[in-house]
Amino acid sequence: QVQLVESGGGLVQPGGSLRLSCAASGFTFSTYYMAWVRQAPGKGLEWVSHVGPGGDTAYADSVKGRFTISRDNSKNTLYLQMNSLKPEDTALYYCARDPVSGWARDYDYWGQGTQVTVSS
Repeated sequence: QVQLVESGGGLVQPGGSLRLSCAASGFTFSTYYMAWVRQAPGKGLEWVSHVGPGGDTAYADSVKGRFTISRDNSKNTLYLQMNSLKPEDTALYYCARDPVSGWARDYDYWGQGTQVTVSS
C-alpha cells in the first residue's frame, strides 16, 4: 500500500535551517508529482511547493528563495531544504502525492506530518 513517512522536523531558531525528508513506498515514486503542504496552528492547509517527475518545481511566494524542493528517485525520497527560517514557518509539514499534476493539488495520499517550530 502507499505510504509516505516524513521526518526531519524540529525546533530551530529564526534564521536557521532544516531539511525535511519524505520516504515513499508502495507506488512508482518517479512518475508522480509530489508536494509539501503545511498547516500552521489554527490555520488552514497551505501549499508550499511541488516537484514533477521531470524535476520541474514551483514554490509559494512565502517561501520562494528560502526553500528548495528536490527528489531522489533512486531512494524514493522527497526533500525540502528550508533556510532562513522565520517564526511564521512554524507548522506541521506534510508530503503529499498528486496523481494529476503539480497545479491540480488534488492529493490522494498524505504522510502523517512532521512538526517544524521556529522560535528563539
